[in-house]
Amino acid sequence: MIIGIIQARMGSTRLPGKVLKEIDGVPLLLLQIVRVKKASSLDKIVIATSTLPQDDVISRFCHSNNIECFRGSEDDVLSRYYECAKKYEADVIVRLTSDCPLSDPEIIDKTVALFQQQKADYAANTVPLQTSTFPDGSDVEVFSMEALERAHRECKDAHDREHVTFYFWKYDNGFKTVQLTQKEDWSKFRFTVDYPEDLELIEYVVAQLKQRGSFGHLAEIVEIIESNPEIRDKNSQYYSGIGWNKYSI
Repeated sequence: MIIGIIQARMGSTRLPGKVLKEIDGVPLLLLQIVRVKKASSLDKIVIATSTLPQDDVISRFCHSNNIECFRGSEDDVLSRYYECAKKYEADVIVRLTSDCPLSDPEIIDKTVALFQQQKADYAANTVPLQTSTFPDGSDVEVFSMEALERAHRECKDAHDREHVTFYFWKYDNGFKTVQLTQKEDWSKFRFTVDYPEDLELIEYVVAQLKQRGSFGHLAEIVEIIESNPEIRDKNSQYYSGIGWNKYSI
């Protein structure tokens, strides 16, 4: 069973409530789910949020849209993923985050395929950041239940547990890790949502895709951003891993 788990919460300090902010009447989280559902490699999609009262709205959103929802620790997100994966009897977990509303199902499928072909413990496209050729906002991470169980058991650092997968690739812990790469280096592009400027860029991209009547796979999203310098520079002051820079990665 391959389960896509999307972590989501309302308590973002940089852009509170961002996951349910709407573009053309559609919440960002729903926009992402519709796109992720097109990934042929996923057997199930679950939203993993916290047990805090402020995240009740996410639970209600899931219920009203017939989406599976799991609730766990706010800060110990590694535990949240472990308990969620255990509940749904996952063999393989695909980690997605709700600040990436333009997730590309083709990239999800390619990362899962690489994970399986290489018999890896962990596969990703944008991690490690230093060798990523993919935009911030196209993030996909794949890992086995066995690896998740081991990380949950062994990882003691609170910051690493908050970021879920640091224990797999940040240290020499004996996990087999692989990275999806491509010929084009699009790592300078950013369409994740952490700041108001990010949201403006996403709004522009979604409007352009709607005008074209296009789904918008990765290459087209990059082309839309690249073709408009004002939009391209809208959030250029931010960079991948902006919240990680004080740590040794």
